[in-house]
Amino acid sequence: MINKAESKKFSFQKAFTNKKTREKVDGWLFVLPFVISVLMFLIGPMIVAFILSFKKYSFLDGISIFQAKSVGLKNYINVFQDEVFKKALLNTFTYSLAVVPIQLVIALLLSLVVNSDIKGKTFFRVAYYIPTLTSTVAVSVMFLFIFKVDGIMNRFLALFKVPPNNWFSDPKFALPAIISMAIWSSVGNYMIIFLSGLQDIPESLYEAARIDGANKTQEFFKITLPLIKPTFFFNLIISIIGTLQIFDQAYVISGGTGGPLDATMTVVLYLYNKGFKQFEMGYASAIAFVLFVIILTLTLIQKKFFKEESFF
Repeated sequence: MINKAESKKFSFQKAFTNKKTREKVDGWLFVLPFVISVLMFLIGPMIVAFILSFKKYSFLDGISIFQAKSVGLKNYINVFQDEVFKKALLNTFTYSLAVVPIQLVIALLLSLVVNSDIKGKTFFRVAYYIPTLTSTVAVSVMFLFIFKVDGIMNRFLALFKVPPNNWFSDPKFALPAIISMAIWSSVGNYMIIFLSGLQDIPESLYEAARIDGANKTQEFFKITLPLIKPTFFFNLIISIIGTLQIFDQAYVISGGTGGPLDATMTVVLYLYNKGFKQFEMGYASAIAFVLFVIILTLTLIQKKFFKEESFF
C-alpha cells in the first residue's frame, strides 16, 4: 500500500506535471494566431510564389497554379536577358547607392544634434521625425508640385538665372529628384534609431575621456562610433533593404509607367507591372526571387564586413 507521504508526493508530481502541460498549452494558444497569420500571409505566399516562378501563369487563365504549364528555368533566364529589367536594376542600385550613405550620414549628424544639450531639442526631434509619419503618396504628390515647371524649385533657381525645368519629365533629373524626396522623408526614422544607440552609451566614458584630455572629435571617433556599430549596422541593413524595394515613390511620380524612358523604373515597379498589369505572374515571381537573392547576398556580405553575430 502507498503511505501518506508517498501519496502526497505522487499528487504533487501529478499536479506539477498537469500545471506544466497547461502552461505549454496556454503558451501555444497565445502564439497560435501569430503562427497562423505568418503561415497564411508570409510563408504560404512565398511558397506559392516560388512554385509560380517555374510556371507560365496568369489570373486570366482560370486555372490553379498546379495546372499551369511548367517552363522550368525559362522565367529566370528571361529575367537576365530582359533589357527593361536590367535598366530597372541599374536604377534601383543607383537609387540605393545614393540614398543610403547620404541618409545615414544626415541621420547620424541629426541624432548627435538632438542628443546634445541645445535648447529646444525636443522640438527639433519632433520636427525632424514628422516627415517619416507622412504618407509616401502624400509626400510624392507634394514633391510633384515642388518640382513642376512653375513649382517652388524652379522659382528658387530663377533667382540665380537658372532656366526652369520639368524635373520629373526629364530622364536626367527624374531619379535624382526621387532620391532627394526619399532622403527628406525617411531620414528622421534613422535619426531616432541612432539616438537610441547614442543614449545607451554611458556618460562615464565621455567623462573619463575628457579627464584624459580628449576633444570632441576624438570622443566621436574613439567612443561614439565604435559603440554605435550595432546600431549603424542595423540602420544600414534596413536602409539598403528599403531602398532596393522602392515602389510607391516611383509609382506615384511616373504614374506607374517608370518613365520617362524608364528613368524611374525600379525592380519592384517592374515586378508589379509584369504581375498585375500584364498578368505574367510566373515571370513576376521570378523577378521577386531574383531580388530576394540580391538582398540576402548583400545582407550577408555586410554582416561579414561588420562581423556581427549571425541571425541565421
